[in-house]
Amino acid sequence: MSTSAAPATPARLTPEGRARAVRRRVGMVLIALFVAAYLVPVAGVVSTSLKTNAEIARRGIWALTGELTFANYVDVWRTANTGRYLINSFHVAIPAVVVSIAGGTLIGYALAKFRPRGGTLIQLVIVSGLFVPPQVLLVPLFTLFRDLDLLNTLWPMILIHSAVGFSICTLVMRNFFDQIPDSLRYAALIDGASEGQVFWRVMLPLARPALAALATLQFTFIWNDFLYPLVFTSARDDVATIMLGLLNVKGQFTVAYGTQASLAVIASIPTVVIFFVFQKHFVRGLLSGALKE
Repeated sequence: MSTSAAPATPARLTPEGRARAVRRRVGMVLIALFVAAYLVPVAGVVSTSLKTNAEIARRGIWALTGELTFANYVDVWRTANTGRYLINSFHVAIPAVVVSIAGGTLIGYALAKFRPRGGTLIQLVIVSGLFVPPQVLLVPLFTLFRDLDLLNTLWPMILIHSAVGFSICTLVMRNFFDQIPDSLRYAALIDGASEGQVFWRVMLPLARPALAALATLQFTFIWNDFLYPLVFTSARDDVATIMLGLLNVKGQFTVAYGTQASLAVIASIPTVVIFFVFQKHFVRGLLSGALKE
């Protein structure tokens, strides 16, 4: 006669285990609330972009409807200067990203590996640019660009974002290079490599995660900038960026919510693409540049 085994009783959690489980559940709830708070406005913008302005005026922005249309996208591309807005934004973002990351990488590498006298003070001066409110700089910058005859061109945004980007790029890259053992650099020098070869062939390949993270952050920040284009290029629509173009797209008598929402969706596409291209390096690069063992 066979006897069946008694069912195993579940192990009781220790007080520490129960506290850990509670913290995990609370964390998941908070994450879910944060994601919902972020996605609700996004869903609202996408939904609004698929409604006609007449329907929005009649039923409101948040009214559910089965009548969706892409007419707003076609209209904003044909009637607004959308193509020029996008080109202008790329003309600002790409040079500024390249210059700021290149300069920050070189400065950060020099501070981390060469350790010049007064390096801490140099880094403090450079990073202090992060704490200067942009509103404080508007009047002197406006006067400077007016005297240089650069107003209503793209050069003010390119120069400003290139200079401002040095701060965050230098901070991240200095911390990243500081984590790389000096023995790796010395070994390359002993093998006959020059300092330039060590930088280009050894250090830069290792810095790809940090560079990808910085490229994503810098491009997103520059692309979404509204203040500087408003101040320096508001007099000419042909040099407006995509964010300033959102302000220019408006109805004759009422706010064109559907048209503006469709342009907002179009404006977000490049930043979303950039994030998905660099997403596998993004988190690792941020942690590598922000933490020091």
